[in-house]
Amino acid sequence: MSGHAAFEAVKALGVVPVIAMESLDAAIPLADALIEGGLPIAEITFRTSAAADVIKKMTTERPQLLVGAGTVLTAANAEAAKACGARFAVAPGLNPAIVSRAREIGLPFVPGVATPSDIELGLSHGCALLKFFPSEALGGVAMLKALGAPYAHAGVRFVPTGGVNIGNLETYLALPLVAAVGGTWIATRDDLAQGKWDDIANRCKAAVAIAARFRE
Repeated sequence: MSGHAAFEAVKALGVVPVIAMESLDAAIPLADALIEGGLPIAEITFRTSAAADVIKKMTTERPQLLVGAGTVLTAANAEAAKACGARFAVAPGLNPAIVSRAREIGLPFVPGVATPSDIELGLSHGCALLKFFPSEALGGVAMLKALGAPYAHAGVRFVPTGGVNIGNLETYLALPLVAAVGGTWIATRDDLAQGKWDDIANRCKAAVAIAARFRE
């Protein structure tokens, strides 16, 4: 899947579940819950030792799921994500060396930004889809509107992450500058540990219903 195709899929869905996986055993039950909930996408973060194996298992056994890698902080992370079948990668910050390496290996990459200088650095490296992180701590919707306004004409779009939840999802998705949101509320560590697959599927359905109003 090309970078354009991956990003278009992200924009079409509008919500990206951001998930830290401790156990490989939960990979397929989680994938099935996301698919059942109508949100066939997951950003599996490289915050755990299981991440690479989870990505590989999901992409192999559930190819209809759009699986990305999160917390990609090093070239080795990017290379592992690509090798395991991740179709996009995300970072909390913007490291030009990682952006360049991701481009070299053909891995669609979404770096994180928090300031105008970050945005301009991203643009200088050809990145038009940027993660706004940590969104709520930085001022949320009001900050994103103010921060993004000077760059809207350049085609920049954002994926705000950090503090986004079902309660404020609509206010984010209503912004034209927002391509999608990233959220940890859909599948928490406790949900995964306790096998609450129905709860995860239901949260997906609720998020999809809201996103659909802004993705028509």
